[in-house]
Amino acid sequence: MDPSGQKYFTIIDYVIFALLLVASMAIGLYYAFTGGRQSTTQEFMYADRSMKCLPLSLSLMATFQSAVAIIGTPAEVYANGTQYWFIGCSYILGLLIPAHIFIPVFYRLHLTSVYQYLELRFCKAVRICGTVTFIFQMVIYMGVGIYTPALALNAVTGFHLWGAVLATGLVCTLYTALGGLKAVVWTDVFQTVVMFTGQLAVIIVGIHQAGGLSDAWVKVRDGGRISGIDLNPDPTVRHTFWTLGVGGVFLMLSLYGVNQAQVQRYLSSRTEREAIMSCYMVLPCLQVALMLSCLMGLVMYACYGNNSPLEQQYITSKDQMMLYFVMDMLQNFPGLPGLFVACLFSASLSTISSAFNSLATVTMVDLIKPHYSMTEARATLLSKILALSYGIICVAMAYVVHLMNSSVLQAALSIFGMVGGPLLGLFCLGIFFPCANSIGAVIGLAAGLIMSFWVGIGGFLSRMPSSVQVLPLNSTNTVPAVSGNITVIDAASRPVGLNGLYSLSYMWYSALNSSTVVLIGLLISFMTGPTKGDDVASGTVYPVMRTARSLVHKLVKPSACCTSPPEHTQIDDHKEINGNVTEDAGTEEETETFLPSNAVSPVEHETSV
Repeated sequence: MDPSGQKYFTIIDYVIFALLLVASMAIGLYYAFTGGRQSTTQEFMYADRSMKCLPLSLSLMATFQSAVAIIGTPAEVYANGTQYWFIGCSYILGLLIPAHIFIPVFYRLHLTSVYQYLELRFCKAVRICGTVTFIFQMVIYMGVGIYTPALALNAVTGFHLWGAVLATGLVCTLYTALGGLKAVVWTDVFQTVVMFTGQLAVIIVGIHQAGGLSDAWVKVRDGGRISGIDLNPDPTVRHTFWTLGVGGVFLMLSLYGVNQAQVQRYLSSRTEREAIMSCYMVLPCLQVALMLSCLMGLVMYACYGNNSPLEQQYITSKDQMMLYFVMDMLQNFPGLPGLFVACLFSASLSTISSAFNSLATVTMVDLIKPHYSMTEARATLLSKILALSYGIICVAMAYVVHLMNSSVLQAALSIFGMVGGPLLGLFCLGIFFPCANSIGAVIGLAAGLIMSFWVGIGGFLSRMPSSVQVLPLNSTNTVPAVSGNITVIDAASRPVGLNGLYSLSYMWYSALNSSTVVLIGLLISFMTGPTKGDDVASGTVYPVMRTARSLVHKLVKPSACCTSPPEHTQIDDHKEINGNVTEDAGTEEETETFLPSNAVSPVEHETSV
C-alpha cells in the first residue's frame, strides 16, 4: 500500500468502466427499437403506464442515490462516526406518507406532470411558478451531479476530466432521448446492481486489509466512531436523532412525495396498488444503500485510523477520500478500482437521466402543450428533442461549475436542497388545506423561497471567514438526497440572533421552508378570502378528518379492517364538484374533493395531445 503519489487505472479498470457505458447505451437502444419504439408521448414519458413495482422501486432508490452521496457519506462517517446512520429512521414516515397520501391523490387525477395538480387546485399561475422553480432546481444540479465525481476521479487517478464528463453525459443523453422512461428505469436497475456490487467489493477487501472483521470492529470502536443516540434538542447541532429522524422526514417528503422525477415513476405503474407497493419496496433498498455507505466509512477508518490522507496532504478535498481509499487499498486487485468507479458513475447516470426525463416532461406538458396544438407524433419527437437539449445543457452546466471555485460549488449544491422545501410546502398547502387560495399559494411559495435562500446563503456566508483547515473532516459537502449540506457548529459558543438562524442544521431546512409556505399561504388566504368548498376541484384535497375517523374506527373495532374503505363506498363516482354528499362521510369539503380510485379525472382531457 503506497499512500503517496497519484494512482492510475489499469487496462482492466478502463474496460470495466467502458462496459458500464456500453451496457447502459445498449438498454436505451433496445427500448428505442422494440415494443412501441417510443412513438407516443405516453410511452416515452410514462412507459405506457405498464411498469411493475420491483424495477420501479430500484429506480426510485437510484434516482437520488447520487454519486455525490456515495463519496460524501463515507467521508462523513469516517470523520464523525455513525450518528448519520440515524437518518434511516426518517425513511419510514418519509415513504409511508407519500404511499398513502400523495400517490392516491396524484394517481387518481391521472396526471402527466405533477404540476398539473397545482393548476387544478389553484390556477395556471401557480402551476407555472412550480414548474419554473423545479426546472431551476434540476438544471443547476445536473451539472454539479456529473462534474463532481469526474473531478474527484481526475484528482485521484489522473483520469481525463472532460473525457469522463463528456462520456457519461453523451451516453446518458442518448439512452434517455432514445429509450424514454423505460430505458431510464431499466438502466437504473442495472446501475443499482453495479452500485451495490462495487460497494460490497470495497467493504470486503477493506475489511481484509484492516486485518479481519474483529480487528476492524475494535479499531472503529476504540476510535469512537460507533455513535449512540444523541437526543440533544438543539436545532443548530447538525446531526442529532431529532435533526436526522424528524427533520429528515421533510427532506424525504420533498424528494419522494412531490418531486416530478419520483412522481413520474409512481404514475407509470400499472395500478395504484403497484405504485404504493413500489414506494414500500424503496424502504429496504434505501436502508441497504445507507448501510453500505456507512460501512465503507467505517472500513476506511479501520484502515487509516486518524492518519487521514487529507491531513497527510495526499489529497486536497474530502470529496476525494473515498476514491483515494479505493485506489490505495484495491491497487493490487486489478479490476476492482474500475468496478467502484463504475459504481460511482452508475449513481451519477441514474440521477442525471432521471433529471433529463423529468425536465423534458414538465417542459412539454406544462410550458409547451397548453399553448400549442400538435399531433401525437410531433409531440413525441419534440419530447425527445427536449431530452437531448437538456443533455447538452447538462454538459454546459458542468463547464460553468468548472469555472467556479469550491466555495461557489458548495453553494450551488445547496440550492438543490433549498428549493425542495418550498415546493413541498406548496403541495401540502393545496392537499391538506381546502381553504387555501391561489394568492396565498403564490405569496407563500415566494416567502418560502426567500426564507430558504436567506437562511441557506446567509449561513454559508457567515461561515466563510472561519477556517476549515482546523477540522478538515468535520463536515461533508451539501448532498440533496442523502448527505446534505453540513453546518459546522462551534461547541464552545452557542450562536444567538441571526447567527442562530444561520447556524440551523441543514436537516431542518426543508421543515422550515415548507412550514413558511404553509403558514404564509394560509394567512394570505384568510386575508384575501378563503376558497369555498364548492370552488375546490374534485380530487385535489386529501380527506384528513374522514381518514382519521376511519382509522380510529378500525382501532376501536378491529373487525372493521375487513370492510371496504369509506371513500370507495360513500362517494358517488359521477358526482360534480358541488354535488351532494352522504352524511357521516367526513366533512363536506373533504368528501367533495377526494376522488375514488375509479373516478374520471378532470385532467384527462387536458393531457390529450
